[in-house]
Amino acid sequence: MVTGGECCMRCRDPRSNPEVGQVRGLMCGSRDGEGWEKCWEKGLTPWDLGKPTPAVTHLVQSETLPKGRVLVPGCGTGYDVVTLASAERFVVGVDISEGAIMKAKKWSSSFPNANCLFLAADFFSWNPTELFDLIFDYTFFCAIDPSMRLDWAKKISDILKPDGELITLMYLVSDQEGGPPYNTAVADYKEVLEPMGFKVLSIEDNELAIEQRKGKEKLARWKRYTTYPAL
Repeated sequence: MVTGGECCMRCRDPRSNPEVGQVRGLMCGSRDGEGWEKCWEKGLTPWDLGKPTPAVTHLVQSETLPKGRVLVPGCGTGYDVVTLASAERFVVGVDISEGAIMKAKKWSSSFPNANCLFLAADFFSWNPTELFDLIFDYTFFCAIDPSMRLDWAKKISDILKPDGELITLMYLVSDQEGGPPYNTAVADYKEVLEPMGFKVLSIEDNELAIEQRKGKEKLARWKRYTTYPAL
């Protein structure tokens, strides 16, 4: 893990986006989600689009998503949770920040028929009572310290049903000193997911990315196989 001192030096990097620098400042030396809680309390949430992720809306409209139980880790305000929810998909949004979950519950109350649930929990220590058919990850993988990425993959594998699907909307950056967000490449996902039995079904540029992330996002769909298929 990045130590508080190292983090703080990186936060003062003048090349950093000012708001991102403030987020990193709040994260310095924080434990057990305290830094994320402070971000939500102060409204420092540069990752929050204020609306559903366009790529998620497109996926729902494409009618190609699995049915059943869906998980969105690091769900924030819950826009994507509500968008994914349907009569055939029960969606669970998990976030380590109580403040984020409070906002999600308040915002989603405008959609009383949404088939979803929000929980304040640490993704890595949380143990759901049932497995999931689909997991959607966006700005979660790149937000965790790289030393935790293998734990992320193990957790995904543990709570996804055999032959379940993982969708990763990958924010790919290579010019960061420290984080979050941390430098992330497609190879970083493959490095931790492939040993867990995941195979890429498709990977493509996210043409629906917001302007600031144009050319930096790829949408990948992964299938978890109980027996890894021959290439």
